[in-house]
Amino acid sequence: MIIRIKGRVQGVFFRTEVKKIADVLGITGWVKNEPDGSVAVVAEGKEEELQKLIEWCKKGTDISRVENVEVEWKDATGEFADFIMS
Repeated sequence: MIIRIKGRVQGVFFRTEVKKIADVLGITGWVKNEPDGSVAVVAEGKEEELQKLIEWCKKGTDISRVENVEVEWKDATGEFADFIMS
């Protein structure tokens, strides 16, 4: 699954929190800042846990301002051993 979060999501600990939540939920993949100011997430895990991550991304941190969340469901590749922040 690919999630792209737009708004004030860089410099507000968004990636750090996504990683914490992914680790708790047992989700693998990565999160990174994009040059356009958005945050991109590639995530694999159980659908129920992925839905929880999506819902969190819609809210964000206390100091972020999420304007839009785009989700693209894709088949899991199994290529990730853990969840990393880059």
